[in-house]
Amino acid sequence: MPANKLDIVVIIGSLREGSYNAMLARALPELAPDEIAIRFAPSFETFPLYNADLQAREGIPEAVKRFGEAVRAADGVIIVSPEYNFSIPGGLKNALDWVSRMEPQPFEHKPVAIQSASPSPLGGGRVQYHLRQLMVYLDALVLNKPEVFVSNAPAKVNETTGALTDETTRKFARQQLEAFARFIHEVGAKHGAEPQRKRAS
Repeated sequence: MPANKLDIVVIIGSLREGSYNAMLARALPELAPDEIAIRFAPSFETFPLYNADLQAREGIPEAVKRFGEAVRAADGVIIVSPEYNFSIPGGLKNALDWVSRMEPQPFEHKPVAIQSASPSPLGGGRVQYHLRQLMVYLDALVLNKPEVFVSNAPAKVNETTGALTDETTRKFARQQLEAFARFIHEVGAKHGAEPQRKRAS
């Protein structure tokens, strides 16, 4: 990563190949301001279901460690997730449950932004509120505004190419990324943890 960039890791909450949220997430690098470099977190597809007995016997799985270290190393995290049954998708919740058991806990004081896309009119609003509740427990620091809710997602992407085509949605995502960069600097100043770009300079 270039020394003058903020390092942002993106977690995609869906494992579906044609996920609208994955399409939204893949649009972020081109929408980000110059000071942000975006990379994607390792997949959580192979994580076993969290079980404290399994952790006691075998420790934290290597795949979980890689995921958690990607979060720990980043200046900020963006979670882009669908809403399943009015809440957090099981795979994503399981990943966060596993990561919460790592020491030190990777999300502690980590700036986090949340986005969601859905075919529904609400654009995944409920999953965002539930993720905010979960982030409180993890001591993450969530950007309050601007929010990104992509409603009627099929009409806003090209499902053949996977491109995010709706200009209003692209504008909202760009605005959130700009605000997130400012938020990361504010958090760093408050908690005495300079972003990667400053540490590397």
